[in-house]
Amino acid sequence: LAVAIGGPGAVFWMWLIAFIGMSTAFIESTLAQVYKIPDKDGFRGGPAYYIEKALGQKWMSVLFSILITITFGLVFNSVQANTIAQAVDEAFQIDPLWTGILLVVLTALVIFGGINRIAVISSTIVPIMAVVYIIFALYVVFTNISEVPAIFLSIFRHAFGFEQIAGGTIGMAMMQGIKRGLFSNEAGMGSAPNAAATAGVNHPAKQRLVQSLAVFFDTIIICSCTAFVILLFDEYTNVAETGIQLTQAAFQHHVGSFAPSMIALIIFLLAYSSVIGNYYYGESNVDYLKTKGPFKFLYRLTVLGMVLFGSIASLDLVWSMADLFMAMMAVVNLVAILLIGKIAFEVLKDYTKQKKQGKDPTFHISHVPGLKNVDWWGAQDKKNKESK
Repeated sequence: LAVAIGGPGAVFWMWLIAFIGMSTAFIESTLAQVYKIPDKDGFRGGPAYYIEKALGQKWMSVLFSILITITFGLVFNSVQANTIAQAVDEAFQIDPLWTGILLVVLTALVIFGGINRIAVISSTIVPIMAVVYIIFALYVVFTNISEVPAIFLSIFRHAFGFEQIAGGTIGMAMMQGIKRGLFSNEAGMGSAPNAAATAGVNHPAKQRLVQSLAVFFDTIIICSCTAFVILLFDEYTNVAETGIQLTQAAFQHHVGSFAPSMIALIIFLLAYSSVIGNYYYGESNVDYLKTKGPFKFLYRLTVLGMVLFGSIASLDLVWSMADLFMAMMAVVNLVAILLIGKIAFEVLKDYTKQKKQGKDPTFHISHVPGLKNVDWWGAQDKKNKESK
């Protein structure tokens, strides 16, 4: 979508936002680990928790919880459903309504079956499909290796060229690259910390390495693979498709007529895993709000409704909704990590110090002066003192 609307220069801005995002991912994931709390499934946490505990601003944490619940559970799931429906329609000419109904059924089976099922499905599907996708993309790149230098030149020329500046298209490239880059890796939005908090590590800084690598992998690796496949397709500017269907057309040009079906299957599985992952982000924050009565059940029904809506809605509508709510989420979270990010750096100092001493770093809240409201790690320190 970024390349179709913003041109080749959008790819550069996606790369740039990814490198910046690796830093914000480090800070927010470390904070999520520091302020996580235990629950029946292991741990939970995220911006809502570190905003309340570190900043002491309950209203701000409630605002973020509402925004992420709407953004991921509802709006982003409509985007994923739209992508799946378009891919399936392109490959098999199946009405998006029927694809939407199937997605609703499959999603309902998972979200009413428990969070552990989400983890099992995602951890199985995502690595396999990602590897398959990368293999096909690399095949395209290496079979057209002589054209790759020209692609790099085109990316940088369209990102900074005088023609683009004069024509105003550099702004479009920048905006599309930043928006789609942020959507691809979520860094700074405050969503990934909800996942980072669930990890069981003996030092919060360890998780920051995982989250930073995830940003690199999402945008620098996966999105670049897609970009190169499209840019190596000479006719990409002449086709009507702009979203996933453009990727299918590019792969079909490079590897044969089976490509649209192959991409449809890969996208179905990857985007479906995103649907259930997005649902979890929302549910985690519904739990934070401690809503009583049938609210969680109603949330689940609304999620299913948005999956069906996204399947049949227009591409422009679902992406416009995503951009709006993504921006609001990011503003709240970035303000928070700007104010309390120093805690993450203090935690990193402690981790680095222990590594230099040849230790496997273990976190104790006494290592970071002034740290307070740290439920899990504080309880562990207390337990260790009592055992001694």
